[in-house]
Amino acid sequence: MPRLSTRAQSIFFQLATYWVLALCCSHSFAAEPPLEGRKQVYAVTRDGKQLALGHVQFTPIDQTTTRFKLTLDSPLFVDHFLSMREFKCLDSALEVTCHVPYPYQNPNVITDKNFAWLEHSLLFLFKQPRDFGAKLWNGSYYQFERVGQRLIGRAQAVDLNHISAPSSTPELAPYTPDLRTDAAAGARWIDHLLIE
Repeated sequence: MPRLSTRAQSIFFQLATYWVLALCCSHSFAAEPPLEGRKQVYAVTRDGKQLALGHVQFTPIDQTTTRFKLTLDSPLFVDHFLSMREFKCLDSALEVTCHVPYPYQNPNVITDKNFAWLEHSLLFLFKQPRDFGAKLWNGSYYQFERVGQRLIGRAQAVDLNHISAPSSTPELAPYTPDLRTDAAAGARWIDHLLIE
């Protein structure tokens, strides 16, 4: 077998290096597979307890878009009648946290980079156990980040009065980042949400 010249060996080595790098990089930055199937929804308290709230069914539409169906059916929910409305709430001595269903139609889809409609389906308000009525400015929004096949939602503060009337752009999720403020660590009894 004839020996390659030094220049040919150098070119061969460079091409082999580029090929290996391209293979590694394409594998490292490959998109995660879409979320799929039934996953449990948990509220995680600031002392680390996981409270099962229900489940969400994920059905991929294509490589980037997934339809979801959320079902909250926990026996932990207690009915509270606040400000002439009934809410499903989680009671504790520290805080009462109530689910606020998004009141308008939404497409019930997420993408691999945008979980806004799922986040809008998991809005909550909180109040002190001694307080009467719903204080809609005490809203909690949980912004999701994907970690493998799990979603972790960190608490942000929102004013739920913002959705008291329909939006003029109903195809867009109304709670844009400028309307949300990160909650201080440990500020909320429900510290974060977990979907897994």
